[in-house]
Amino acid sequence: MKVNGSASSTTTEFKISKPKTIRTKSNTTAFTTPTPKAGKIQLHNNTTFNTTLVTPTKNSSGGSTPLLSSSPFVESPDKSIPPPPSSVEKQQKLTLEDFEFGKVLGKGKLGRVYCVKHKRLGLIFALKVMSKEDLTSLKLEKNFKREVEIQSELYHKNITRLYSWFHDAKNIYLVLEFSLEGELYHTLKKVRRFDNPTASYYIFQVAQALIYLHLKNIIHRDLKPENIMLSLDNCLKLSDFGWSAYAKNKRRLTLCGTLDYLAPEMIESKEHDFGVDIWALGILCYEFLVGKPPFEAINRDATYEKIACVDIRYPSYLDPDAVDLISRLVVRDPAKRITLKEVLHHKWIMNNKPKWVRHNYSYK
Repeated sequence: MKVNGSASSTTTEFKISKPKTIRTKSNTTAFTTPTPKAGKIQLHNNTTFNTTLVTPTKNSSGGSTPLLSSSPFVESPDKSIPPPPSSVEKQQKLTLEDFEFGKVLGKGKLGRVYCVKHKRLGLIFALKVMSKEDLTSLKLEKNFKREVEIQSELYHKNITRLYSWFHDAKNIYLVLEFSLEGELYHTLKKVRRFDNPTASYYIFQVAQALIYLHLKNIIHRDLKPENIMLSLDNCLKLSDFGWSAYAKNKRRLTLCGTLDYLAPEMIESKEHDFGVDIWALGILCYEFLVGKPPFEAINRDATYEKIACVDIRYPSYLDPDAVDLISRLVVRDPAKRITLKEVLHHKWIMNNKPKWVRHNYSYK
């Protein structure tokens, strides 16, 4: 099997099921939460840049340790934000030969994402494969560097973990947390639209992830169902940080993201900050409940015009409380959009929260 020109290990069919408890003896090695390590990467045009390399570290602690949610590594007891280990032991180098390849999980502009199994550990990962040549030809080297630097430092139950990365002559490989149900987009297309309990539960989780990012001065800038993974127990995982950026003490100018989710300040080439994520959360809420984003139009210019005018139409079947929340998020003036903490306590969220239990959801 070839992966973007690189020879990979043999394609193997393997069953994916809910992770079980991993038991380790005191003298047995278990992988734990990764620790960042500085590294360099050589791209196709012979340019080299420094970045953050995340690799698994060893931990010889014994006892019975449950595998948390869909995370392929044994992590710390704190399920919310697993802390990095206190000491860094010998790093292990990964290659394609360490993995068996399963099905393709997704395709993008820069490559594909595969379901893979680590041969020695038997653990399941998502392996994102990106062509070095494509990165350089599209001038996305800085985006890649920033994606690795940002995602390797994120520890939150609603954010996909980046465990490690490695590269060969042609490609760069990101070893990511595997989510059993894949992209939320596919689930949404199957059911056409989510009911209020489901949509409110999902918006609650995405808001939690965005609060965490904003506290770390990170703007995601590409929120959409395709960039949200669905894991066990209806747990969402925000992913794809290729357009993310640090916004500490300065506003951004780059026009980026997905057209249907762009905020007015972006399409008008004005400075933007965390407010673009708040706007996008409102668009996401609308798409969850209606099945399509609110500003879809026959062409790009028509979409721009609808966004600039905030020309949004609400179907009659929408819950008035949901309409109220969306209308407070999708506001032209960024300063007048409600905060993410206010989203968590909005009446639409609070009224549906008791129904999460009946839908077999749980969230502390």
